[in-house]
Amino acid sequence: MPVYFDKTRKRWRYEFDRVVDGRRQRTTKMLPQGWSATQAQAYAAEHDRKTYALATGAQKPEPLISEAVRLYVTEHAPTLKNSAKLIADLALCFGWYEGRRLTELPEVVREYAADNPQLKPATVRLRMAYLRAACRWAWKRKGLGDHDPAERVTMPKVRNERHHYLTRAQVVALARSIKHRDVRACVLIAFYSGMRQSEILRAQATPKGWLLADTKNGERRLVPIHPRTAHLARRWPCGLSRNTLVQSFRRHADAMGWPHLRFHDLRHSTASALLAADVDLYTVGGILGHKSTQSTRRYAHLANATLAKAIGAL
Repeated sequence: MPVYFDKTRKRWRYEFDRVVDGRRQRTTKMLPQGWSATQAQAYAAEHDRKTYALATGAQKPEPLISEAVRLYVTEHAPTLKNSAKLIADLALCFGWYEGRRLTELPEVVREYAADNPQLKPATVRLRMAYLRAACRWAWKRKGLGDHDPAERVTMPKVRNERHHYLTRAQVVALARSIKHRDVRACVLIAFYSGMRQSEILRAQATPKGWLLADTKNGERRLVPIHPRTAHLARRWPCGLSRNTLVQSFRRHADAMGWPHLRFHDLRHSTASALLAADVDLYTVGGILGHKSTQSTRRYAHLANATLAKAIGAL
């Protein structure tokens, strides 16, 4: 029987196991969760014909997603900063793209999202973005497949924007409650520069500003030093570890009655304070080091006062 119900995984499985031209041909695939017997049988009938045509040479074999991933991981991933995480995440998805053709990438993305409701949407989206990038790279650079395998892919939607902002007075109060001088310094620098946590810890203080030799966007960046943090710049970098900073910040934020607050929210607070001071969105994006305006647009709702002032100038 070409399809049978897998009681363990509670899904239909398709199998092709025949001798074609004296050679045994075998393939198997777990079908999407929730499929009915009718859907499974229809899939089996269609793929029996395709598999038989491939086995007899009547149809050219389609490249596999696993081949695209192999090429991407061995030839391109080592050149990326996040290669270790990328490779690990692609390995975690192997069970979904194993034996699947490049043209099936849209189905693989949908099935992975449907089969992993326990994962955060952002995690699912990131892993599928890695998989999509691998397939597209193999198609563009290695000529794998006849068409862009990602053209029909619909990525899972993620709504993870945070809207927790502190005023300058609240940031100062939080800093004063922190006894560890380097943690206190990081909090103040974060608010008065808009830098990310990782950027603060490796920033170099120069006469022209905070020098970031390598940023999230892969570009060199210079951030102005605010007068209120100039005295801190004279003893930077501080040598503080990320774990110490995160744990200390979390403890003091809880003590202040802000259990929802994250260190990254200080960066959002910088944007909020700048917009409240009538700084335009374009300039805010430049200060925060945004590579695209799309990143800055998350703060557009905070610019209402500035917009009203601008329209009032007509």
